[in-house]
Amino acid sequence: MRTIRGPLYTLKPHERGIQETLGKYSGFVMPGLGLQIPIVHLVRVRDIREHTMDIPPQAVITKDNVEIMVDGVMWVRPASNEESIKRTFYNIDNWKRAVIQLAMTNLRQEFGDLTLDESLVARERIAQNLEAVLNAFAEEWGLKVSKIEIMLIDPPDDIKRAMHKQKTAEQERRAMRLLATGEYEAAEQQKLAIIQRAEGEREAAIKVAEGKAQAIKLVNEAAQQYFRGNAQVLKQMEMTETALRDNAKIVITEEGISPTLLLGSLPVSISQPE
Repeated sequence: MRTIRGPLYTLKPHERGIQETLGKYSGFVMPGLGLQIPIVHLVRVRDIREHTMDIPPQAVITKDNVEIMVDGVMWVRPASNEESIKRTFYNIDNWKRAVIQLAMTNLRQEFGDLTLDESLVARERIAQNLEAVLNAFAEEWGLKVSKIEIMLIDPPDDIKRAMHKQKTAEQERRAMRLLATGEYEAAEQQKLAIIQRAEGEREAAIKVAEGKAQAIKLVNEAAQQYFRGNAQVLKQMEMTETALRDNAKIVITEEGISPTLLLGSLPVSISQPE
C-alpha cells in the first residue's frame, strides 16, 4: 500500500485506490492521472496483482501423534472492485499478516485430522481444503486466495529411517515376485515347446507310416495286375521240384510233366518204374 498526499497523482494499471476527504471515504480511484487538494484529500493505493506469500515451516501433530514439519506457499490478491478495495483498508489492518496466520492455524487443523501415511499422499486435498477455508474468511477482507501449494512434509528422522527400510523390503519382495513369475513363465514356455515338438514327431511318424502303407498298397496292386500269371507258373515249378526231390510219382500230361493231378487235371498216362 502507498499513500498519496500531493496535489497530482498517477495510478498504474495494476493499482486501485480510495480517496478520503477529511478522513472520510469520498470515492474510488481508477488507474490514470488525478488531482486532489492537499491536507483536505488523501489517496490510498492498493496493488491488485497476485501476491506470493510463504507459509512458514511449522511443527504439526498428525492424528496418530506423529510430529512433522510442514510449510507451503500461497497466491493472494485483493479484488479489483470498489467494495473489495474498501474492505482491504477498513476491515483488516494488515491483510498479508492476517492471511498467513490464518493459513498456519488451518494447516495444523488439516494435518491433525489425518494420519502420517494419509498426510504423505494428501498434499493436493489438504491444499484444496485450506484454500476453501481461507477464501471463506478472505472475502470479508476483500481478498481472493487463488492457489495454495504444500511444499514440505518432513517426518522425524527415525520415522524416515523406518519408512526407508519398509520401502526397501517392499522393493525386494516385488523383485522376488517378478523373478518367480519370470521363471514360471519360462517353464511354461519350455513345457509348451516340448509338447509341440512331441506332437510334431508324432505327426511325422504317422505320415511316414502312411507313406509306407501307400507304397505297399501300390506294390500289391502292381503285382496283382502284372505278375499274376508268372506267380502261377512259379507255384507249379515249386510243386514239381518238391515232387522230384521226394521221389514221388509224377503226372505226364499232354503239356508235359506237371503235378496237375494234385490240382484235379486228368492225366494222359502214368509211368514211373519201380
